[in-house]
Amino acid sequence: MRAPTMCVIAYCVLLNRGKKKIMMRIALFLLTNLAVMMVFGLVLSLTGIQSSSVTGLLIMALLFGFGGSIISLLMSKWMALKSVGGEVIEAPRNETERWLMDTVAQQSRQAGIAMPQVAIYHAPDINAFATGARRDASLVAVSTGLLQNMSRDEAEAVIAHEISHIANGDMVTMTLIQGVVNTFVIFISRIIAQVAAGFLGGNRDEGEESNGNPLIYFAVATVLELVFGILASIITMWFSRYREFHADAGSAKLVGREKMIAALQRLKTSYEPQEASSMMAFCINGKSKSLSELFMTHPPLDKRIEALRSGEYLK
Repeated sequence: MRAPTMCVIAYCVLLNRGKKKIMMRIALFLLTNLAVMMVFGLVLSLTGIQSSSVTGLLIMALLFGFGGSIISLLMSKWMALKSVGGEVIEAPRNETERWLMDTVAQQSRQAGIAMPQVAIYHAPDINAFATGARRDASLVAVSTGLLQNMSRDEAEAVIAHEISHIANGDMVTMTLIQGVVNTFVIFISRIIAQVAAGFLGGNRDEGEESNGNPLIYFAVATVLELVFGILASIITMWFSRYREFHADAGSAKLVGREKMIAALQRLKTSYEPQEASSMMAFCINGKSKSLSELFMTHPPLDKRIEALRSGEYLK
């Protein structure tokens, strides 16, 4: 999606939060790139690996590319709960919590996975998410808005959608894809930056190795990371949309096609979501105002409904 940032690996249902939020994310992305560049150079110096070495560069790109994604996956439950203020249900305190626990337990057995932890978080929008590093150590959380505004049948379908993400191993798969994309963005950006810095970096003595002007290298690498990161996000967003269709189909198999269709239709009336933007790729209610479908984490709701009606992903 982009150069290594700490992104919560969870699957949910979110909408776009506007231009201000986009600008904040771009600023955070640039600051993250600056920090990564500094750490990257420091590690190269401490380890004695020459930055001009393609092998050394590839090793560092792999470490940084996969490092952030893997750490994010391992910390995903804690990070997700922290970002939404979720509370894990240790013991049901009322009929709604008891129903929620029973529903998750039943669907988990149907899907052949261990019972996930179950949490509730306060938010007016209709939403839910699943996260966790392993199928047998996962978490399903639902918003109070979902419990208050959806019928039991619709809520069952949303929960089944999240259970399907866990059963399909989507969190791990997205981590691997993100790691590969991060690695290519880092590696290619710095290779091109080295070439540019060598040409534009001034004079060097004959036979003397030089990486060129470090300021030019730094500037070119940062700009290229931003550009390639945006282009690479098309790949991860496409895969995210693809997994949403399969999670919808998984829900239809668990609780019935009509229940999932009804749940998606209900999502059209949901509030603007309040979850952190880092979780947007992993919620059931995807962006509805994206500048382009290429950069949407979720397919449009109408397309998801049509896919269920046609049975395209149920085969």
